[in-house]
Amino acid sequence: MATDPKSEATDGPGPDPARETAPPTPGAADPARPAAAPDRSETSGHQGAPERGRGGQRSAVDRFFKISDRNSTIGREVRGGIVTFVTMAYIVVLNPLILGSFSADDPGAHRDLFGDVLPVGQVAAVTALVAGVMTILFGMVANAPFALAAGLGINTLVAVTIAPQMSWAEAMGLVVVNGLVVLLLVLTGVRKAVFDAVPGPLKSAIAVGIGLFITIIGLVDAGFVRRLPDAAGTTVPVGLGINGSIASWPTLVFVVGLVLMGVLVAKRVRGAILIGVLATTVFAIVLEAVVHAGPSAGVNPKGWNLGYPGLPEDILSLPDLSLLGEVSFGAWGRIPALTAALLVFTLVLTDFFDTIGTMTGLGKEAGLVDADGQLPNTNRALFVDGVGAVAGGVASSSSNTVYIESAAGIAEGARTGLANVVTGLLFLAAMFLTPLYQVVPIEAAAPALVVVGAMMMAQVAEIDFSDFTIALPAFLTIVVMPFTYSIANGIGAGFITFVLLRVVTGKSRRVHPLMWFVAVAFVVYFAIGPIEAALNA
Repeated sequence: MATDPKSEATDGPGPDPARETAPPTPGAADPARPAAAPDRSETSGHQGAPERGRGGQRSAVDRFFKISDRNSTIGREVRGGIVTFVTMAYIVVLNPLILGSFSADDPGAHRDLFGDVLPVGQVAAVTALVAGVMTILFGMVANAPFALAAGLGINTLVAVTIAPQMSWAEAMGLVVVNGLVVLLLVLTGVRKAVFDAVPGPLKSAIAVGIGLFITIIGLVDAGFVRRLPDAAGTTVPVGLGINGSIASWPTLVFVVGLVLMGVLVAKRVRGAILIGVLATTVFAIVLEAVVHAGPSAGVNPKGWNLGYPGLPEDILSLPDLSLLGEVSFGAWGRIPALTAALLVFTLVLTDFFDTIGTMTGLGKEAGLVDADGQLPNTNRALFVDGVGAVAGGVASSSSNTVYIESAAGIAEGARTGLANVVTGLLFLAAMFLTPLYQVVPIEAAAPALVVVGAMMMAQVAEIDFSDFTIALPAFLTIVVMPFTYSIANGIGAGFITFVLLRVVTGKSRRVHPLMWFVAVAFVVYFAIGPIEAALNA
């Protein structure tokens, strides 16, 4: 493994005298970066207040996770972990709807080559299990508040493109191969080298693009912004609410939640985001009891999209984990080996750069990056992320990766892996408490994504738009992410443009060799469709 033993030894959880003498101050003002978030000391508790036991000694938890070294407290970490779970708990509902089906007779079900479907209940159970285990592992090993779960985009690729060509078990086998390739890239140092080779302005652009990306996720999930059907007779792809109006009670809940959360953050109220989510959920429950909007279920556009704000009939349910181990590597014999290799290449590139982009954005927002824009424990973090890809394939929940919704917990004050432990434990509990956590509608959690997106926009000030060889690649990185619903697409567009502009302006020597390689890889990535068509012709 191409790592620096000394850096790995000192960057992990546990006491670090060097860091204790000069602790980072993520909440402090930085002249190079306008504040991307409100004063953390006001919104989420007192900064720099060590958690001490009797006799003034720091607690074992504080020492292990370096909580006070990062100017945080156990209370802030717990709140941050809860907020992260609340904002991404939807994946336990959404991932089964993408990969599975309630019935084999469902006309919209995603089937494999043999017409089989994955049961929703089983996918939900393994989704929560793997997310919980991998999130805790990431927190313990990498000591960062970055939660993991089944990657959106990757799961759609598996359900729509890969599974119809083979069995579900064989499709998950390709996901496992993808994870093993990613782990190999980590062990050889390639993944971290690429991470380090990305220029600082492009890293800032990635963070800003992710801010816009999670904003549009929040707006769309809440129904505030909706896709317009082709039959609408307009060339506008999206519109406000329904027929240009916020015409549903759930969307009203989102608006109320957004205003409430914005006010709380602006007034620097401690726990602003968590208070906002919980208060909005209570409002949604009361409102639903009065107006009976009902669930959307794909047929009621004025209903609740994900999660239903009503008192559940049951609180506990036993998880069905029968999908664990349902994996096969028979795809290499069922379809041409080159086609299988291209599918794995697509998975690897998407997984690889989604993680790099997400970790960059989260690290900058949390104030964990150093002067060179590098994160501590990068190799450890990337390794656990690779393990998440393998685990997701083995469990049939699809590749697990770092989630950008972790930014909501970071905005609440999370700075260490303790927040991940809290989030992971809640995911494990979600296997048994599915009826309870579904009470929180996505319309109550989505405002947190919009608020965090606004915070992350401040990093655009770090980009030098006077240099067009930086300006255009940064701009494309920022806008392509939300417009294509893909972090990888935005990174690819930015990287390719960056290399091309540097070459034609005579600045090719200032391009890191790995950026050349990555740009070429993205050219192949974007050309996958024509390449597959040529192979199948």
